[in-house]
Amino acid sequence: MTKWDYDGPILEIENLSISFFTRLREIPAVMDFSCTVQPGEAMGLVGESGCGKSTVALAVMRDLGKNGRIVGGTIKFKGRDLTTMSEEDLRDIRGSEIAMIYQEPMASLNPAMKIGKQLMEVPMIHEGTSAEEAYQRALEVVTDVRLPDPERILKSYPHQLSGGQQQRIVIAMALMSKPALLILDEPTTALDVTVEAAVVDLVKDLGKKYGTSMLFISHNLGLVLDTCNRLCVMYSGEAVETGSIKDVFDKMQHPYTQALFRSIPLPGADKNAQPLIAIPGNFPLPHERPNGCNFGPRCDYFAAGRCDAGDIKMRNVPGDDRHDTRCLKVDEIDWKAPPQVAAKAEKTPIGDVVLKMDDLRKYYEVSANALFGGGDRKVVKANETLSFEAHEGETLAIVGESGCGKSTFAKVLMGLETATAGKILLHNHEIQDTPIENRSTETISSVQMVFQNPFDTLNPSMTVGRQIIRALEIFGEGNSDKEREERMLELLDLVKLPRAFAERMPRQLSGGQKQRVGIARAFAGGAKIVVADEPVSALDVSVQAAVTDLLMEIQRENKTTLLFISHDLSIVRYLSDRVMVMYLGHVVELGTTDQVFSPPYHPYTEALLSAVPIADTRVEKKRIVLEGDIPSAMNPPPGCPFQTRCRWKSKVPGGLCEKDVPPVQTLSNGHQIKCHLSSAEFDHMEPVIKIAAE
Repeated sequence: MTKWDYDGPILEIENLSISFFTRLREIPAVMDFSCTVQPGEAMGLVGESGCGKSTVALAVMRDLGKNGRIVGGTIKFKGRDLTTMSEEDLRDIRGSEIAMIYQEPMASLNPAMKIGKQLMEVPMIHEGTSAEEAYQRALEVVTDVRLPDPERILKSYPHQLSGGQQQRIVIAMALMSKPALLILDEPTTALDVTVEAAVVDLVKDLGKKYGTSMLFISHNLGLVLDTCNRLCVMYSGEAVETGSIKDVFDKMQHPYTQALFRSIPLPGADKNAQPLIAIPGNFPLPHERPNGCNFGPRCDYFAAGRCDAGDIKMRNVPGDDRHDTRCLKVDEIDWKAPPQVAAKAEKTPIGDVVLKMDDLRKYYEVSANALFGGGDRKVVKANETLSFEAHEGETLAIVGESGCGKSTFAKVLMGLETATAGKILLHNHEIQDTPIENRSTETISSVQMVFQNPFDTLNPSMTVGRQIIRALEIFGEGNSDKEREERMLELLDLVKLPRAFAERMPRQLSGGQKQRVGIARAFAGGAKIVVADEPVSALDVSVQAAVTDLLMEIQRENKTTLLFISHDLSIVRYLSDRVMVMYLGHVVELGTTDQVFSPPYHPYTEALLSAVPIADTRVEKKRIVLEGDIPSAMNPPPGCPFQTRCRWKSKVPGGLCEKDVPPVQTLSNGHQIKCHLSSAEFDHMEPVIKIAAE
């Protein structure tokens, strides 16, 4: 049989069970998992970390390592059982008929080999093509993945490309042999939202062009909606619901699917009136799974004696397109009933200005040959003319792509860097020129930071309680060890962690629990301003809801000012009172959340909003894919920083965008936009996101 003449399902997984074997025990990772991918179909696999998504993908590739073993079921690719196939036959299929794209592109690229050579290897090894033919095919595929100047790219090394370009090369490599099945394991997690949108469009287009079937693994339901036509939801090693995107999104038939949707910020969510609902309890470890339904202990509809009586099999939902659920009570639940929401929270009153930045600039001087200190010196303009105010009890979101200067401004505020020019006023005291080692304890304790990755910020050899007490000692809190111990326990209460966790080591905590410890430590000195740098992006959606809810609750109690740095505009819309949009060191738009999320927009804000994946089938979005990458801060374009990627540039007469930095225009009610567009053009802007009438 040739590679192309099969007309049955491309992938059939039936009752698959996978275990990992340690010296102590067998750990079941996946149980009774079934799914079918038809030719040209894109199947989304979603669920929280540890649910077994990647294990299924690695089983299809037969790459489970020494400890992993398929202990039951079959995996058929084009009718052939991969579980009984010889290593030799598997080698022929892997890379040529089944290709996999991993989360981290650099893990798939050889840093010492030029891109062209790496791409050419694929058809030369799998199909025995000549070097000349392989080069032509590499050129074609690099053009297909919309990379600029393909010939230059083929001569480049991986480190000379941006993250988005590297990911496109990995996609190109996977497509070199025109595989029948493409497995994508969180392929856009490390990318900016605008790059993610371009990669998703690319994957869909290439799927159509090459007729490739896809297994798309993600924890982002919005991304799955944009990419796939079918969906399989996993929980704790099992498929709990599977069906078409429309059926699962609009007529969900499993309590876990419902709970997932209630924990993500969809349009209309409001942090005070309609808060997100976090899934109660914790994800079970493989050796702690309950009897019966794995989701039982966290389920609102749990019935003792029924749901925990024995194994629950998948059952069909009549009338839908191959829609199955693993729930005994599916016919008894009123799926349309609104959720029971806790009492509405009072909006945090917005107080006086506590932080003011006035024309702040931060430049770095680097030599062209930094390694050996020679060559011309260049200036990197990380922050340009940054001006804004933040009030007591307010959440100000700062958004933009990587390299726009968000984290640089946070470092200057924290005193890890000093400003090049301009002022930072904290409670009317200037702090821009005072590095952290010269700041008073009061200043340090009043401005604290919660970091993106909770794993990197905790000392692995110190208990949770000791780490919080250490912060209290540094901030001069408490007059005795006993007082500090009591305050530490109160801080654990504040972040809703059991007091017994004081004795635990960081390795014994989940990601969400570690992030709570980071928040407790930030508030150890009674912080008045907290800089939260992507504090939930490393967490599962259900944990995100709990952590954002916690931040809001602490803010209401302490009247904290929250500077929320993020690229996730869904969570920004839900959390923030005002939004500041940055691009290449400039503030390009500043206004209330309602102002920034509805027209008129800065052209960059418009593109950002269009790129946000929203897990709601009612949402209609205008597609605006930004061409090219964000320019280098070492060599910014002349005039408007955004002009190299702006779709509105032709509307401005006289080439003004390429000559002059635009002025800040103040529209109604203090809404600021840094743009050359006229008020007439702003008036003609249409909404990017519309919600269709039911």
